Amino acid sequence: QVRLQESGGGLVQAGGSLRLSCVASGRTFSGYAMGWFRQAPGKEREFVASISANPLITYYADSVKGRCTISRDNAQNTVNLQMNSLKPEDTAVYYCAGSNYRVPTTTGPVRYWGQGTQVTVSS
Repeated sequence: QVRLQESGGGLVQAGGSLRLSCVASGRTFSGYAMGWFRQAPGKEREFVASISANPLITYYADSVKGRCTISRDNAQNTVNLQMNSLKPEDTAVYYCAGSNYRVPTTTGPVRYWGQGTQVTVSS
C-alpha cells in the first residue's frame, strides 16, 4: 500500500507561482512512476504532468508545457510540481498519482491517489 499526501496549494494571482509537493509512504517509491492530475468543478480529472521511475523521463499536458516542471527526489520519497505563470484556468484540485506499471498520462494506469490540494488562481 502506498499513501500519497499533497501540500503546497493555495491562492495566487495570475502570473504567480506555486510549488506542489507530494510525499509518499509505504512501498518502494523509487519504482513507481508518478504524476499530477487536476480536476476543476464540473470537469473530468485531467493529466498535468508525470515522471517515470528510471530513467527519469517527463511528460506534460500541452496546457502546462513550458510553465510547469515535475521532479522527484527518491531519497525523500517526494514528487514536486513547480508551476509558473499561473492562469485562472489552472484553478483546480491537484492530485498526486502513482503507478507501478506505466507512466500515468491518463487516469487508467493510476493505482494510488492522494487526497488533493486546492489551487486557486485569481485574475
